[in-house]
Amino acid sequence: MRDLLKIKATMPATAVTNGGLGNWLTRPMLITFAILVTVPLWIHEVGLYQYLGVEILIWMIYALGFNLLLGYTGLPSFGHGAYFGIGAYAFGLFQVHMTESLWLGLLAGIAAASVAGGLVACFISHRRGIYFALMTISFGQVFWFISMKWHRLTGGEDGLLNIPRPDLSLGSLSIDLKGNVALYYFVFAVIGLWRLTHSPFGKVIQAIRQNEMRAAFVGYNVWLFKWAVFTISTAVAGLAGGLFSMAQQSAYPDVMGLHASGFVVMMTLVGGGFVSFWGPVLGALVFFLARDLLGAATETWLLWYGLMFMAMVLFKPEGIAGIWQQWVAKRRHAAAERADAAPSRVAV
Repeated sequence: MRDLLKIKATMPATAVTNGGLGNWLTRPMLITFAILVTVPLWIHEVGLYQYLGVEILIWMIYALGFNLLLGYTGLPSFGHGAYFGIGAYAFGLFQVHMTESLWLGLLAGIAAASVAGGLVACFISHRRGIYFALMTISFGQVFWFISMKWHRLTGGEDGLLNIPRPDLSLGSLSIDLKGNVALYYFVFAVIGLWRLTHSPFGKVIQAIRQNEMRAAFVGYNVWLFKWAVFTISTAVAGLAGGLFSMAQQSAYPDVMGLHASGFVVMMTLVGGGFVSFWGPVLGALVFFLARDLLGAATETWLLWYGLMFMAMVLFKPEGIAGIWQQWVAKRRHAAAERADAAPSRVAV
């Protein structure tokens, strides 16, 4: 893990236009959006099902929020599933016991996860490295234990069932999200809002990842920034959890366990979250395709995925995004060499 944290994040910088909109829309983003927006049109043709697209997008949001903490700030959290689960339970409890409202339910999920994350961050933001990681595991297990034992509120091991999937209300317009295609496009719209990493805040947390002591010396309140990034990351996890609860129409403690927290870590590392903003997107896609395609062939699909994860960490810690960036760089270098050699051949 120490070697992984030393990898420098090189974000996609190719803009579509100069300044303005080009600072927000990059070619990798547009290509990714183009693929995702057409998923409902071709997913059946490749032998998959509509709900899989919804599930992948939700975990993409979760992984992007987690990567803000791991890839950008260098803070390993191995108990992040707790905040995903808190968001799921908060959304479900709001729909069941308060009122059926999509926006208020998602806000409840975000708020509950943010409060829990903010409280935890108060205790762990002064730590770093392995001590930070161990404390995230401890607090995550506390939340998981509560969800298992507080039967009257959470339903215990059975979870919270029969959560309604409310309509999307936009003023006088109401859109039914009971179909997976409509729900897919709603979740897709949410993922397009995640651009915090290109703000000055994002540059500060990257400086903290590179050298926490130097960041403090130049005047940044490192504790406050670590508290803020942890809280924001848990808020995004709560948003993803609320969407997951709505999609599944249930919330259960399994998503808060240590193994579920490990899944998002693997997605981020396999995808290449340390070198690319879109790394977790690739990682989530690979994970769920492996689960469904390998799972159809063998019950031990997780063993093979785990072996791939180990090989990636050992030999290509930059992940899939890093492999892609290296391939593109080699092509550009080769093209530049050919361009330099062309005039000399003409002169001869």
